[in-house]
Amino acid sequence: MIDLRLLREEPERVRASQRARGEDEAVVDAALMADGNYRASLSEFERLRAEQKSMGRQVATASGEQKSALLSEVKETAAKVKELDRQAAQAEAERDRLVRRIGNVIVDGVPAGGEDDYTLLEEVGRPRDFASEGFEPRDHLDLATALGALDMSRGAKVSGSRFYYLRGVGARLETALLLLALDRAREAGFVQLKVPTLVMPQVMDGAGFLDAHADEVYRLEADDLYLTGTSEVALAGYHSDEIIDLSEGARRYTALSTCFRREAGSHGKDTRGIIRVHEFQKVEMFAYCRLENAEAEHERMLGLERAMLDSMQIPYRIIDTAAGDLGGPAARKYDCEAWIPTQGRYRELTSTSNCTTYQARRLQTRERDPDGSGTRTVATLNGTMATTRWLVAILENHQQADGSVVVPEALRDSMGESVLRPR
Repeated sequence: MIDLRLLREEPERVRASQRARGEDEAVVDAALMADGNYRASLSEFERLRAEQKSMGRQVATASGEQKSALLSEVKETAAKVKELDRQAAQAEAERDRLVRRIGNVIVDGVPAGGEDDYTLLEEVGRPRDFASEGFEPRDHLDLATALGALDMSRGAKVSGSRFYYLRGVGARLETALLLLALDRAREAGFVQLKVPTLVMPQVMDGAGFLDAHADEVYRLEADDLYLTGTSEVALAGYHSDEIIDLSEGARRYTALSTCFRREAGSHGKDTRGIIRVHEFQKVEMFAYCRLENAEAEHERMLGLERAMLDSMQIPYRIIDTAAGDLGGPAARKYDCEAWIPTQGRYRELTSTSNCTTYQARRLQTRERDPDGSGTRTVATLNGTMATTRWLVAILENHQQADGSVVVPEALRDSMGESVLRPR
């Protein structure tokens, strides 16, 4: 959640962030009022508690009728203290409930608006002109089926709609892609972790995935555990309730995990192929750093994502996502979108988010303050290096007239072949 000091000292900045997101700014004033009620209740509780202690000392030295009167007064004061304690706890709970409804305060420069209000930062590469090459491009499902790389019907038979089997060259292509992503992350200083895909509610909530999008998450009710839709969740929880040392720079981690998403509300969207599925593989980057270094760390992650896309030799663009299209934890998010020839548009392949102190505050991840005055909340960032969806862009952009697909040079050593041919 957001910093309470920011809410108290710069409420207009918080309201402006809510407006840019297209969210209710009245919650800011409600949270401020609840915070005032809490602080007033707490102050009165502490005043009366001190008075209670003072009276206790007087009782110890009193005698006779004076002691009896003091004991009666102590009893009455104790009841008031207990009630004020209850009121303060209630006010604090209400304040925290309201504060948790406020999304992370956006970074200066993030465009206001919704999904279509992004800022285009750069286009890299030029989409192929298939007409000039004399053939109509096939979509990834037709290509993968002919290559023996994908089996949607058996996936549906075994698990239902939006499940699939990758087989043969399809499974190998995914593996080659993910291994390259892990290698690139390691070379950039990210420590690889094998993370749990089942997490407890407090970790899921702390990472910010049980707020507006709780209906997209799979829950194992009998065990009170959640299946994660990204290893970001487990990586965010790795240093929860810890004081970590950032004196020598950011702590960077990467993980390959199976990701699960219910895709609630997406009925009828992207039902063909593997663009929007319930289960997929992803290599994620995650960093803990000092808040003042977060924007530079964000740019660094974007650079690593760009390098991966460049090595796939596919056209893509980079957008600065509008505030209304950000998740609650993100203060800024860059998306890299690849050109999909058969759709005639760009589709997201990677994103990288600067979550500033939002997640770490919920998860109680701190560092020693450099000035020695205590501890302070760290910043967290995440970014995607590769996912199963990349196969869509690779197959469609590198297809040939005979249905074969040229393997990007960066993947050829792992694949052991440079061209995938229909069976």
